[in-house]
Amino acid sequence: MAKFFGTNGIRGVFKKDFTLEFIHDMTLSIATYFKEGPILVGYDGRDSSPIIAKTVWSALNYCGIDCKNAGLVPTPCLEYAVKKLGYNGGIMITASHNPPQYNGIKPAAKDGVEISREDELIIEDIYLKKNWIRNPLRWGITGTEEETVEVYIQGIFSHIDSEKIKSKNFKVVLDLGNGAQAITAPIFCERLGCEIFLVNEKIDGSFPGRGSEPTPQNLQELSKAVLNNNADLGIAFDGDGDRSIFCDDKGEILTGDKSALVLVKHILSKIPDSLVVTCLNSSSSIENIASEFNSKVIRTKVGSVEVSRKMVSTNALIGFEENGGFMYGPHNQVRDGCMTLALMLDLLASSEDSLSHKFNDLPPSYTTKDKISCSSEDAKKLIQSLKEEFPSSDTTDGIKISNNPKSWVMIRPSGTESIIRIYGEAETQEKLDSLMLEYLQKSKSIISR
Repeated sequence: MAKFFGTNGIRGVFKKDFTLEFIHDMTLSIATYFKEGPILVGYDGRDSSPIIAKTVWSALNYCGIDCKNAGLVPTPCLEYAVKKLGYNGGIMITASHNPPQYNGIKPAAKDGVEISREDELIIEDIYLKKNWIRNPLRWGITGTEEETVEVYIQGIFSHIDSEKIKSKNFKVVLDLGNGAQAITAPIFCERLGCEIFLVNEKIDGSFPGRGSEPTPQNLQELSKAVLNNNADLGIAFDGDGDRSIFCDDKGEILTGDKSALVLVKHILSKIPDSLVVTCLNSSSSIENIASEFNSKVIRTKVGSVEVSRKMVSTNALIGFEENGGFMYGPHNQVRDGCMTLALMLDLLASSEDSLSHKFNDLPPSYTTKDKISCSSEDAKKLIQSLKEEFPSSDTTDGIKISNNPKSWVMIRPSGTESIIRIYGEAETQEKLDSLMLEYLQKSKSIISR
């Protein structure tokens, strides 16, 4: 089991368990794993990111590895540039949607995709043994990479009908969440001729607007902006810009599952006979939609690394998570908020239907999630107790207790925070509310014993 890597990279509270000394030594371990450069380094808008970046550059250079500074960029921008510009790997400094006091580091392989779980363990083994490389003949050099943002935006443009989108003169509300997509998403939309309205547009590591994670509960300002400006759609990004939550033209905030389903339907209608990869906690409706286009679904454990690496090994067309992480294989097999926006605009440009109409055409799907704060020990106790109570359940990742394919609850410890996440799906909203209440109460009862 990984000791330092969680669901998505290494994260911790800066200066507490995520110290500069730890970051330095872990970077030496990552450098030893990469063996040679050049390495592209980028960071998000958190207050601690610039000093962490300097520590990372210094550690890479100490090992004799050259690196370049991509600056403040979204995670998918950094990852795409690693692949497109020919780097041997990348390091993104980010804690994604975690609260402001957190930060983290996420290595990307030379293919622009997060390193595999197996490679995470290799890095941890190097760290624990402190078996670091060093080139005694030269120090590495840190330079600046000027092309990161432009190559990323051009890459996205290559997958959409930009002229058709331009002809529609879309109105788009961007809730940038005080995060890194403020660097790229507005430029992208302006080049498409969209009229844009900005919410939480100033990059601020304390995320004062609505926090770093977009949820249906904290996007009321986005919804109001869509309605007040008669916009065609709205979108909210997380702190590092790899996830996105949509708002339709009626002001309704959509779950990540729902937006993924409508995008999958659109993409598979053009490229049938394909593979879709998603996690165990995504809606069961994806299997029905995929079958309409003679396509198959592969399920993985929760986590973008799991989905991304499965996409690479199977050459899958699409990957997604229920949290708004959508992956389009022909661009890059990683979550990408701006690429997802591009696909949604491409969908709208291909039809006269509004976004709300597109969602109404989906099969009924009722999903939700909640969370409970608890220690790792309490989380283990909870999962073990549920396994004993429901011995026939799926225990691939936490525990998934199913009544039938459309009625289930899944409980797993978060890999990034001290919480338990509870996911559910049911045939109706009433049944879903009842199911979630039952398992929230059951979980709290077990934890408090």
